[in-house]
Amino acid sequence: MRKAPEPVHIIKERRDKALAALVDGVPYIRTLGVSFDRRGDELTAVLNYDDKLIGNPLLPALHGGATASFLEVSAIMELSFAILWDEIESGRLDADSLSPETLPRLPKTIDFTVDYLRSGLPRDAYARARVNRSGRRYASVHVEAWQDNRDRLFAQATGHFLMPERS
Repeated sequence: MRKAPEPVHIIKERRDKALAALVDGVPYIRTLGVSFDRRGDELTAVLNYDDKLIGNPLLPALHGGATASFLEVSAIMELSFAILWDEIESGRLDADSLSPETLPRLPKTIDFTVDYLRSGLPRDAYARARVNRSGRRYASVHVEAWQDNRDRLFAQATGHFLMPERS
């Protein structure tokens, strides 16, 4: 006899707790003003507009460093959420007891290349990361960022990451 599947709302709550713990474990995310919208296992990062993000007030345009940081944070969170979710689903980690001390270590950036396709406008920006390859030691991620129209990217990036050792 098979065990009945868990109700969907329980799984959603567990995923939301895991994501909240992961984001709270990185204070820089809050400083930058990034939040995450989760739909299933897909994360959309949102860079909430703030005047401090403007690099050129004459245009005005988002600072290139803020854009690169936003893309890198999006890539790392995508990788980290996948690791965290695997740990929770395998039973090695309890979503209810997550804290900065119990979270798995974050992937470390090996290299990160940003393509600035156009100026970032003074408004909210969105990004999605796609993991191209993720192994025990290395991962490759592609990130795309847009503002008003998903088809008009203003930046994209490719990053390579050293994956943390798993217990």
